[in-house]
Amino acid sequence: GAMDQVQLTLEELAFRGDALARTDGHLYFVAGGIPGEEVIAEVVQRRRRRSEARVAQVLKPAPERVEAPCPYFLTCGGCQLQHIDYAAQLAYKRQIVVDHLARRGFEDPPVQPVIGMEEPWHYRNQARFSVGPDGQLGFTERFTKQFLRIDACLIVHPKINEVLQTLQGRCYTVKHQLVVRYGFHTGDLLVFPKVELDDLPFETGQSHYEEMLLGKRFRIYNSSFFQTNTLQAEVLVQVVRDRLALTGRETVVDAYCGVGTFGLLLADQAHRIIGIEESATAIEDARHNCRGYDNIQLIEAKTEHVLPTLEEPIDAVILDPPRVGCQPEVMQALIKLRPPQVIYVSCDPQSLARDLRILVDGGYELVEVQPIDMFPQTYHVESVTTLRIA
Repeated sequence: GAMDQVQLTLEELAFRGDALARTDGHLYFVAGGIPGEEVIAEVVQRRRRRSEARVAQVLKPAPERVEAPCPYFLTCGGCQLQHIDYAAQLAYKRQIVVDHLARRGFEDPPVQPVIGMEEPWHYRNQARFSVGPDGQLGFTERFTKQFLRIDACLIVHPKINEVLQTLQGRCYTVKHQLVVRYGFHTGDLLVFPKVELDDLPFETGQSHYEEMLLGKRFRIYNSSFFQTNTLQAEVLVQVVRDRLALTGRETVVDAYCGVGTFGLLLADQAHRIIGIEESATAIEDARHNCRGYDNIQLIEAKTEHVLPTLEEPIDAVILDPPRVGCQPEVMQALIKLRPPQVIYVSCDPQSLARDLRILVDGGYELVEVQPIDMFPQTYHVESVTTLRIA
């Protein structure tokens, strides 16, 4: 409880945004801390070798410390870095990528400065609210895993906060979770599942909504994955497009293609796109989104099943796998296929470093890693890595 407090000198930032402290062979992971600070920390969970704690009082603040604007910060598990100046957040994220690559034997890897946001708040186009007692909406507390009522979230689009305020304390008919998704460029709103109330100023229970990226329209099922940050998703696509430097003659494989985002936005510059996706709803969205393009072929399957069967020469492969990275079979198939260029879009530097090691050992050269901040105020790190046959 509150009595269990300890004075600590904080060392480096650990991957999930906690600051690390070591005393008498014991590790403390301290939420809300910054390297170099002296703090009094409240121990939340004591274990034998390592404990979880959070900053109770800062005795000696770091120069990059700022006042976290959100009243739920460090109680809610959603954000980890609100107490760190934004420029310093970006530097920290670059360092995370460098460190993970270094652990896999990449010395002085070509990691660029992180592309940040002009406005690192209110960027999320979706939120998943837990439904608590009395029809209340909120998130889950990080340490206790208890329900935490939230009346406004500073990293979601204001429209999502409007929905939250309208439904707060009234979601009796919804069992576990309420998903709200919003089209930044379309104004489309999706609220799922259906909320049984008569006087709502918006529809609920939609099966899909639409968003636009770089002028192209995407339909997205309520269960389909779509990049959470619309503005930075556009930056991400432009980086991928730029690194591919297509001339109109190339055949490109878009692995883990989701609702067809990369394929649709590259189709004008490629000879042919082969999209691979195992989610049934996502591939249905992709078919809808890519209609009207006869140079896009979509395959509903696991990437590791399709890559080894491709007969024709492939000029480039885009990999955008889930957090766990690529299956070993995908890596082996790639090394066999030997496309001249591979673009690896990653949301997890640990699985990225593991997979890049395999590709580089298999004959690829690591040309560049370009991190993009898709999730300001949180520890998440997205990046675009360019590889070419060495």
